[in-house]
Amino acid sequence: MKIKYLFIFAACLCVFSCAQKEASFVPEGYNLVWSDEFDYEGEPDKEKWAYSIGGNGWGNGEIQKYTDSRDNSFVKDGVLSIVAKNNNGMWTSARLKTQYKESWTYGYIEIRAKLPVGVGTWPALWLMPEFDKYGGWPRSGEIDIMEHVGFDQDVIHTTIHSSEFNHKKNTQIGHSAKVRNVSGKYHTYAVNWTEDYIEWFVDGESFFKADKTADTVEAWPFNHNFYLIMNIAIGGSWGGQEGIDKNLKQAVMNVDYVRVYQKQ
Repeated sequence: MKIKYLFIFAACLCVFSCAQKEASFVPEGYNLVWSDEFDYEGEPDKEKWAYSIGGNGWGNGEIQKYTDSRDNSFVKDGVLSIVAKNNNGMWTSARLKTQYKESWTYGYIEIRAKLPVGVGTWPALWLMPEFDKYGGWPRSGEIDIMEHVGFDQDVIHTTIHSSEFNHKKNTQIGHSAKVRNVSGKYHTYAVNWTEDYIEWFVDGESFFKADKTADTVEAWPFNHNFYLIMNIAIGGSWGGQEGIDKNLKQAVMNVDYVRVYQKQ
């Protein structure tokens, strides 16, 4: 009998801990200032989202063409779907952004998403400068909330880039770690961006923290407005390092919500 109750207690503890791991985290004193809950049907809200269009490789040798077609992005049943499609070897996808519609300096940004699966996929949730205040990339900064490459399933990457710290110099600041079943279930990916540090969270748990290393724009240009981007790239210098699955017909990233909080 004692063994039975011990088993029940252990099972309840497991359910509780699993639920806790999926919880979101909002810093104390922060209020919601912008969100999309995707509680509508059809195309993404034009008041909140714009598109990057084209197929020029995007500086990374990617092969997809970004479109604003409903084939590549749509809202249904409370979820935004970003869909990369293989049309006889020609890939199309979507890259949604808040540029010139909404941008922020500092805040807690959280996205609940389920990632695509497939070798050659490269989904990302990230922030870029509204304007190149300190010059072109990477001088004005880049904040990667989450990146994933299909050949390295269930490994999540978080990174910042600046003039001093970036992947071209192999000096970027970031962290990579396993997160179980990122393509089979939803997880929350978040960043708490402050004047003195940037901290990432996955399912409400701290994932990585980068402190301001120097009060210079070369090291820390993260003091001006950035906008949000969500996309699926195909191939490229990183996503395509182990090729693209020839049998892959489409890849889908589902987004349950996007929420931005700032201090009162």
